[in-house]
Amino acid sequence: MESSTDRLEILNSATPGEAEQEFLKCCGSKSWAQQMVAARDYRSEEELLASAERFWWSLDRREWLQAFHSHPKIGEQKAAAKTAIEAQRWSAVEQSGIRDSAKQTLADLARLNGEYEAKFGYIFIVCATGKTAEEMLALLRQRLGNDPNDELRIAAAEQAKITELRLKKLLAV
Repeated sequence: MESSTDRLEILNSATPGEAEQEFLKCCGSKSWAQQMVAARDYRSEEELLASAERFWWSLDRREWLQAFHSHPKIGEQKAAAKTAIEAQRWSAVEQSGIRDSAKQTLADLARLNGEYEAKFGYIFIVCATGKTAEEMLALLRQRLGNDPNDELRIAAAEQAKITELRLKKLLAV
């Protein structure tokens, strides 16, 4: 069985195109993935994660929105942008807290997702791992009241959390 060090070495030695595809599983921003590829060779998981964080926060709004498009809406299975099968599986696991939710909670999530998207111009991004549908619904209600500039930074911070979790999964495969 491969260790995270072995997986890191495979990632370091992959062709640029192969490495970019692996990074895009973790974050849908093409610019971010290209920066991650260019910064190889990573000597440790910590170095990889630090680079991921630094590159993420160097991106502009357009690139953040590109990453947001790679996620399905909370409660849905399919993202607006084409994503890798592995990223789709990870998303399903991350959203597992909604599987057994009440129909009303799911209906409220769908309705408020629409309101959020209409207000901010992108889907509600939340690091769903470990959260119930009710917790995500409460966050969605709360964040609907945010100023658009503040909300973009909050959504970007949530994406950064998702990216970190997925990079760890990528190294654990």
